[in-house]
Amino acid sequence: MKNILVVDLEATCSDDGAIAAEKMETIEIGACWVDGDGIVIDRFKSFVQPIVNRRLTPFCTRLTGIQQNDVDAAPLFHVAAELLRYFVDQHRTATSTWCSWGAYDRRQIERDSILHGIVQPIELPHQNAKRLFAKSQRIGKEVGMAKACDLAGLALEGAHHRALDDALNVARLLPWAFGERSLRARISS
Repeated sequence: MKNILVVDLEATCSDDGAIAAEKMETIEIGACWVDGDGIVIDRFKSFVQPIVNRRLTPFCTRLTGIQQNDVDAAPLFHVAAELLRYFVDQHRTATSTWCSWGAYDRRQIERDSILHGIVQPIELPHQNAKRLFAKSQRIGKEVGMAKACDLAGLALEGAHHRALDDALNVARLLPWAFGERSLRARISS
């Protein structure tokens, strides 16, 4: 593996259809750089203040643990994106890529960048670690990050549905996503 940026986002959400998927806004960004040996070399975290759905739903707060005062005191997306851009540039190499668990995070960054009229903060090729994991481990269908950790024999670390903790857990799954480790080896031992 080369230097890989792992990104995870949390966004405004509801369980009653009040916030459509295309109207969700980032409320937390978590990212980490992982070196060629799979070691986390740097971390980034920022809350983000939403502008369309300013009030977090009770569902969103329960799911993420993010409180209204966390986002009220946070920078707007364009400021957080600039901080993320700086973080990306600190460790990027000519062969760096970024990944997320699924395509959601890539699409959400695209949506928020359009909403705020800015250039996307990550200008690296994207890889879908969820898809890579399913293909390299030949498990048939894509699974959630928590299930993938379970399959790999990894206990979730930190709080699930918190951006930096989820990014760090995805980073731990990269050896399986890139086929350097096998679930079959774990099962057969």
